[in-house]
Amino acid sequence: MGKDAGAIIGLTEWTPKRVWDEPMFGMEACARLAAEALEDAQMDKDEVDGLVIAGLQDSPMFAPSALAEYLGIRSNFNEVVDLGGATSCGMVWRAAAGIEVGACDTVLVLTPSVPQPPKPEARKGPGKMRMPPYLGGDAWGSPQGQHEIPSGLVAATPGFALAASRYMAFHDCTQEMLAKVAVDARHNAQSNPRAIFRGKPITVDDVMNSRMVADPLKLLEIVMPCFGGAALVVTNKSRAQRAPHRPVYVSGHGEHLTHKSITYAPDLIDTPVRIASERAFRMAGAEREAVDLASMYDCYTITVALTIEDAGFCPKGQGGRFVAERDLTWDGGDWPLNTHGGQLGMGQAGNAGGMSHVTEAVRQIQGRGDGQVPGAELAFVNGNGGILSEMVALILEGA
Repeated sequence: MGKDAGAIIGLTEWTPKRVWDEPMFGMEACARLAAEALEDAQMDKDEVDGLVIAGLQDSPMFAPSALAEYLGIRSNFNEVVDLGGATSCGMVWRAAAGIEVGACDTVLVLTPSVPQPPKPEARKGPGKMRMPPYLGGDAWGSPQGQHEIPSGLVAATPGFALAASRYMAFHDCTQEMLAKVAVDARHNAQSNPRAIFRGKPITVDDVMNSRMVADPLKLLEIVMPCFGGAALVVTNKSRAQRAPHRPVYVSGHGEHLTHKSITYAPDLIDTPVRIASERAFRMAGAEREAVDLASMYDCYTITVALTIEDAGFCPKGQGGRFVAERDLTWDGGDWPLNTHGGQLGMGQAGNAGGMSHVTEAVRQIQGRGDGQVPGAELAFVNGNGGILSEMVALILEGA
């Protein structure tokens, strides 16, 4: 894509909360996020001619037109992205691609993740987190609903536990190695004022002694679901050059998916991020050695180990060893990873949780990181959807 593709020039990110005490409709949340991101970019709403969203609860059909109407925007480029945890990264490259091909000039990328106001007949009170039984697998006619949920393969954790068990059986990786991913993430979260686990560092022993959820995954290796929101302003090169913050270009991207249910995965420990990353680096014309920081989707500790090796940062089977032998912290680490604390340290606010990896990489390259990595110029960012199912990789670099 290069420097003629879209550049991220503005952002906003709400502090994650376990209980959201101000429920709002999706369009209202989008409007607030849009206003904050445009203010950060010092851009007028009338310059926006593109929308990329992840759907709207209050308008299941015709979502882009409903939102454009609500925002008072006339839009030439409209996308609804549905890739689970890879949605946010998928939204970013679509916005940049739309700009590169001339379909639009400035795109709002919006990821609210807050509860809606209760229906009049519903019980009143703060929003509560509801997780689907199997990422939509409870729908009528779903193969998962007929064959897997009755057998106990419910939601995400058992699937990732299967991958972790197989990985440790075949490769040089121990539970302590994976635990270090969570420990370093919590360390990085201590510098992030928005992190839900700020003020709560942990040790490897803490992780190892935490409650077993699905063998071998323990409680402190799993993200905490919460609420939040994030948004980006992506624009063309000419507009980016007059932005108040350093433009961050989407110079490479890749996307690949292979399955939905873990039982249909071609290989439990060869993930789609391998192909997605190959495409992203090739498009950007960048080498792995040039990466100054990595911002990797970390719903579970095993996800990080698999992503590191499948993205080409170490040989296959050495992800655990890679983590154990390196300092992943922002302050002096030799391989800064998830400098905002990742989702393991900051919290997983739905699609906004995945977007936190993008916003952090942008802040770092712009020199606005809470825990700033010196000289950050190029970042690798990825999103993981489903059970190691859908993967998107991004290369972000400064102008």
